[in-house]
Amino acid sequence: MKFFVDTADVAEIRDLASTGLVDGVTTNPSIIAKSGLNFFDVIAEICDIVDGPVSAEVAATDHETMLKEGQKLAQIASNVAVKVPLTPDGLKTCKVLSDAGTQVNVTLCFSAGQAILAAKAGATFVSPFVGRLDDISRDGMGLIEEICTIYANYETFETEVLVASIRSPNHVIESAQIGADVVTVPPSVLRQLFKHPLTDSGLEAFLSDWAGSGQSILGS
Repeated sequence: MKFFVDTADVAEIRDLASTGLVDGVTTNPSIIAKSGLNFFDVIAEICDIVDGPVSAEVAATDHETMLKEGQKLAQIASNVAVKVPLTPDGLKTCKVLSDAGTQVNVTLCFSAGQAILAAKAGATFVSPFVGRLDDISRDGMGLIEEICTIYANYETFETEVLVASIRSPNHVIESAQIGADVVTVPPSVLRQLFKHPLTDSGLEAFLSDWAGSGQSILGS
């Protein structure tokens, strides 16, 4: 499973990338707006930090303008994945960009039927939003399982399932159990995956015992 980090915080991305766990980055207009920084500068800097796909989203809603925006975003760096909404115009744009060799992330997916359309349009990634479905008492992880099952039936479907709107480590674990290709997680959730109380207590005991031995690995 690939781990993407869902943020535009360059310092966070740089720190997490140093662990070797980050395979890509996803951003959206809301995340960029909160950063208060120049959109193009942020995307370019992120693309320099990570080798994997960096999703940069179009702001237009009509096909013609979306395509122009997508083509401009793709020029920022070779690892930009243009993010388009799962709408008729978004899928038209996905088809043109994909045919030209640009990675495309089709976002705001909330049904298996939509995911099928994204795959047929040649999307590199489809992003089902599990947290937002859970928020309205729908089964977000059930949708992931449904999409993965459908995609596995067709060898011609090369679209990767990118689980988005993740709210907890359990979402990550369940995505892995189902066999999703990618999860995109906020930095806080990725850091939670490191944590376990038994790890903390075990480390504390080891350090206490070592300190009591009076020895030093690096010497005096």
